[in-house]
Amino acid sequence: MIAFGGAVEEEMSDITFWIIQVPGWLLLAYLLAAQCTAAVNYALGVRMGTQEPAERISEVGVAFFKGYAGADLVFYVPLLGVGLIGHASGASWSGIMLGAAMGITVYWPVACLWTVKAARGAKDWDLPKEEQYWLVLPIIAGWAAVGLVLLLMST
Repeated sequence: MIAFGGAVEEEMSDITFWIIQVPGWLLLAYLLAAQCTAAVNYALGVRMGTQEPAERISEVGVAFFKGYAGADLVFYVPLLGVGLIGHASGASWSGIMLGAAMGITVYWPVACLWTVKAARGAKDWDLPKEEQYWLVLPIIAGWAAVGLVLLLMST
């Protein structure tokens, strides 16, 4: 962390902690409910409203979203969870784990939005809630980018 001295440094450290932890746990809860559920049972994700049906985005679109859900289940969600726990407990390895998770957290919204834009107008692609993607995913990526900077400043 940049040396601010005394109480100011401690306050900055507390703010940094909560900027990382609160949105991180909210994101993790969402990923567990929406993505991990869809990785196991995509139809349930559609019924929950967290995934798009094949009739709207084609079988290729479903395969794309299933790929993200599966990768989230087996790698990203555990990495984010362990990173947040390590960060909360002050573990020496937490910066590496959480930094890796936050790197993914910047990457996947960008990749998803790029795909959504590229698929717009394609045959059998009619994403009914596209504006929600453009609202939520930049916020997630922005939080993770800020988190990466804060982690870097704290080393």
